Amino acid sequence: MNIRVVVADDQEIVRTGLAMILDAQPGIEVAGVAADGRRAVELARRLRPDVCLFDIRMPGLDGIEATRALAGPGVQDPLAVVVITTFDLDEYVYAALRAGARGFLLKDAGPALLAQAVHAAANGEALIAPAVTARLLQAFAGAGPTSAPRHPALTDREEQVLAKVAGGRSNAEIAAELHITLSTVKTHVASLMTKLGARNRVEIAIWAYETGRGRST
Repeated sequence: MNIRVVVADDQEIVRTGLAMILDAQPGIEVAGVAADGRRAVELARRLRPDVCLFDIRMPGLDGIEATRALAGPGVQDPLAVVVITTFDLDEYVYAALRAGARGFLLKDAGPALLAQAVHAAANGEALIAPAVTARLLQAFAGAGPTSAPRHPALTDREEQVLAKVAGGRSNAEIAAELHITLSTVKTHVASLMTKLGARNRVEIAIWAYETGRGRST
């Protein structure tokens, strides 16, 4: 079945362009589009898409609040949200990730990377623009966590997987690099989420940087 996506951007030419690009990708279809965050949330709640692609800066309800409404703490059955922006160091990006966003892309990412991000989000993984992954997380994590991070005991293998996740690796890449099976990687990622109280891979990566564990891959 196709991955159903809701696209939200206040600029019509960008919104239309993103929708056209996604509709042209195999296995992806645009279920709806919105010009502002409030409409995007209403549309997403009604259509229950597999992935939401939201611009950060939108009138009324911005992308951060729209993300929090659909994927934030306390949301039952949260949706997968990928945020997209023009600026790789936009001060709102960290807040968006904290609000529950599962990925982050620049608007010049291109069709291939855009499709990868949608597929990753639909599969429970996360894709952050490779050019800014480490810089982005280090910059915003350096601003300090919103609360003291937990420091649970991790196994040596969990530490290895943690570093790979923080480096933006997919499950398949982690399996290949650590010479373990894909199912084993998924088990370790699930264990990390439980131990760290993380809801997704982005939060795992943020925790890694906040605790000084995200600087080696």
